[in-house]
Amino acid sequence: MSRSESPEAGTTAGVVRGRRESGLDVFRGIPYAQPPVGEARFAAPRPVERWEGVREATVFGPPPPQEPFGPGAPAVAPWSLPTGDDWLTVNVWTPEADPAARRPVMVWIYGGAYKLGATDDPTYDGGRLARDGNLVVVTLNYRVGVEGFLRIEGAPANRGLLDQVAALEWVRDNITAFGGDPDQVTVFGESAGAGSVAALLAMPRARGLFRRAIAQSVPGTYFSDALARDIGAAVAGELGLRATVADLAGVDPRKLPEAGAALGGRMREFLPRWGTVALTASPYSPVVDGDVLPVTPWTALAEGAARDVDLIVGHNRDEFRLFLMMGGLLGKVDDQLASAALAAFGPAPDAGQAYRAEFPDASAEHLFELVQSDWLFRMPSLHLADAQTAGGGRAYLYELTWSAPVHGGALGACHALDVPLVFGPQGGGLGSMLIGPEPTPETEQLSAYVRSAWTAFARTGDPGWPAYDPENRLTRLLDTEPTVTAYPEESSRRLWERHTFDEALPLLTA
Repeated sequence: MSRSESPEAGTTAGVVRGRRESGLDVFRGIPYAQPPVGEARFAAPRPVERWEGVREATVFGPPPPQEPFGPGAPAVAPWSLPTGDDWLTVNVWTPEADPAARRPVMVWIYGGAYKLGATDDPTYDGGRLARDGNLVVVTLNYRVGVEGFLRIEGAPANRGLLDQVAALEWVRDNITAFGGDPDQVTVFGESAGAGSVAALLAMPRARGLFRRAIAQSVPGTYFSDALARDIGAAVAGELGLRATVADLAGVDPRKLPEAGAALGGRMREFLPRWGTVALTASPYSPVVDGDVLPVTPWTALAEGAARDVDLIVGHNRDEFRLFLMMGGLLGKVDDQLASAALAAFGPAPDAGQAYRAEFPDASAEHLFELVQSDWLFRMPSLHLADAQTAGGGRAYLYELTWSAPVHGGALGACHALDVPLVFGPQGGGLGSMLIGPEPTPETEQLSAYVRSAWTAFARTGDPGWPAYDPENRLTRLLDTEPTVTAYPEESSRRLWERHTFDEALPLLTA
């Protein structure tokens, strides 16, 4: 093979060899930390050991251990190949592995409720972003579920976030060899990935590792240390064990997710102790432990922690409709279910009455969906823009209003629809589920616009629409014809105006 077909790059741990694919140099499965097994189990990520010769980097690293995606599903996503313990790897798409190129770098952090995810989902292929934007795209695997986020005695909190910091340090130390500029790094992520981005903005350990950030649908769930420890005890208790390194380190990493899945089936039993967390789909979230994550992102940003980082933040109009479909509730929500959701997730004791007054024509299903969209994603994202500007930083706000083509448009602008638009519809994985097997010309047009805005931001700090301010609240609507308008969800904003996301979710009873 010629050199151009088998590009090589030198890293601090040794030389890697990738492949030339569709006009890009592509490297997969490069370790950024040691496998977190054996003595390294539940520890902070440790530096990679050097290797001799040239390491082949053409295959994705194995996904971290995780729960099944759905009932009867395999323990990893169907496109994943679980071979080995080298979960902590990065992948790089670059126009050319030329140290002199110094191109902007975009680093992707996947979502998945902090319990799922891997970079080998075809949706996360960085090729179109790298080609269209003439920049370097990096994706990374990080520990999820018990391995990454369960509060365990004797282990650092937020190990998944520490993995992300280690990957960003790898980018800082190595990306020049791949044609990237370590001083022009943008982190971007969706859902739990956006929650991770928000956490990184607040973490002293991550300071200086990136210049810009894009947070797509930020979840509002950050646990207090007391709540996280109580949840940890419940997960370990499913195996008759304590939530300690001594008890859990001897359990096969691929067996531990079963404990989280078992607890997930009965989380409602813990409603008096855990509050609304018990009504969600995941017992995992970042922990405000006072060390790795000192305070919530809203508090940190309002205090100026990220004033030197440009931020895009936004959400989708109909976030929760995806979960309605996944739960088999489309067309089945009655007034009783809607009232229960309004009482549980609304911003005040009279939330049911307030929502019905603001949305007098809304059906029970729409109210059920709306309050959960607001609580989990929409208002946390809006408030993050407010916090960033309050702290002296710059933010750009967006809302996706374009409807998913599948199921006759019934999903609307649902959760995760933005992801295949950002990477480009590519077939397989999450993209096929929401876009369908063949993207329409309209889909391709909107995707091209979103990619151009995201890559322009990575290059210049300006996505092409006015910055957010609390007076005008100008927002980019992402649709077939993108426009700029005042924040379109004003009714929800007013309902949540006095709510604060500054406090971590508490343990209600000891």
